[in-house]
Amino acid sequence: MEEKFYIVNEKILSDAMKKTVRVKELLKTGEEFQIKEAVKKVGLSRSAYYKYKDYIFPFVSEEEEELVTLSLLVVDQEGILSEIISKIAEYHASVLTINQDIPLAEVAHITMTIKVEKLSISLEELLAKVKDIVGIRRVELISKSFKSK
Repeated sequence: MEEKFYIVNEKILSDAMKKTVRVKELLKTGEEFQIKEAVKKVGLSRSAYYKYKDYIFPFVSEEEEELVTLSLLVVDQEGILSEIISKIAEYHASVLTINQDIPLAEVAHITMTIKVEKLSISLEELLAKVKDIVGIRRVELISKSFKSK
């Protein structure tokens, strides 16, 4: 028999189903490591968790994880990469990947992918703030995409 799936509003789910999703989140994020402790934390029985765990999943739209890839040309100076990462984190974006080439003529090329869905300022403002860091020669947006989780 073929499985059928439905998207339903959270309002019609039972408390046990909602708590099952919460337990799964606690385990996934590492906030809890044992099912026993996670179900206790949310007030759910282990039997209810096992009843629903393989059948309920949160719906995550692709727009929830927006990724941008940047190309930077930077002067080879101690601490500049750390400063770039700190500036990005200051505005609630997070760095997913960094690729830095070996500096040539005291200038290095860096490519980084950052997650920006929680960005507290516009992407253009973030790029301007990164460009204002002493030692940054160029900042370019290479791509902007949505990643399906």
